[in-house]
Amino acid sequence: MRRRDFIAILGGAGATASMPLAVGAQQAERVRRIGALMPTGIDDTVAKTRLAAFQDGLAQLGWIEGRNMRIDVRWSGGGSDETHKQAAELIALGPEVILAHGNAAMAPLRRVTRSVPVVFAIVPDPVGAGFVNSLARPGGNATGFTPFEFSISGKWLELLKEIAPDVKRAAILRDADIAAGIGQFGAIQNAAPSLGLQVSPIDVRTASEIERAVAEFARAGNGGLIITGSSLATVHRDPIIAAAARHKLPAVYYGRFFVPAGGLISYGPDLVDQFRRAAGYVDRILKGEKPADLPVQAPTKYELVINLKTAKALSLTVPPAVLARADEVIE
Repeated sequence: MRRRDFIAILGGAGATASMPLAVGAQQAERVRRIGALMPTGIDDTVAKTRLAAFQDGLAQLGWIEGRNMRIDVRWSGGGSDETHKQAAELIALGPEVILAHGNAAMAPLRRVTRSVPVVFAIVPDPVGAGFVNSLARPGGNATGFTPFEFSISGKWLELLKEIAPDVKRAAILRDADIAAGIGQFGAIQNAAPSLGLQVSPIDVRTASEIERAVAEFARAGNGGLIITGSSLATVHRDPIIAAAARHKLPAVYYGRFFVPAGGLISYGPDLVDQFRRAAGYVDRILKGEKPADLPVQAPTKYELVINLKTAKALSLTVPPAVLARADEVIE
């Protein structure tokens, strides 16, 4: 055998031996498909920040867009019919796991699939809504992160009375179409008598309806607002803040993102962190764990944020005791 032929045979054998390794490398880097249902507009800065935190969390765990995973995002603008349509379209893409932004995303996903794993964030009462069997053992295809227990709703009413002692009436802005809207209002109703406050609901649907309802409520005087947690409150946050300012109504919000935009005071968890933590559950599911075995997690810390400029515009003096408890004060 000539030396040239011998080297060719060795080269061919080497190439053949290396093929399984190359195939294995390709399999290790196969692209995993993740879905995300966002029931807000695509230009919503708060929702975009939350989605970015989710993507950052995935990147820290080694999931890189375009290399070993792909995220298909659907934005619905807040309408329930459109969100349901987007949920169905997302399922049709065949994702291995889906991120659900709040009740408004989780409810339509629940209607279109009971098998595709779903990780939710900012869902106040997943047991009451029927999304999971229990917080410790979800038992189905969904798990995730809850922002608070309904008892915190009474705290919002206490803060309103602390920061505006003359308030006698409170309008509660809530989404009555979700279980959390009903539960939060119920907790506020229970707390109201001990604080000497009358409470009434305002359903959050459209910006024009919110303005009309707030204007009518404000005519009787001595009023304040409580903005409970919902995707629609996030979508309509600018009209809500504007209505509170226009009608000189002190308002307590469930999330800190309202306050830099002109809201008076907020008390709640770090909602962005829930999306970063959701990436951890998505990672575990992609690696073989089941949502049924991953407990729903609650926040461990709540933040109090105050806007002193808004307080001044409302002729309110924030009590020193409230200021001392604040995690952030905007001047």
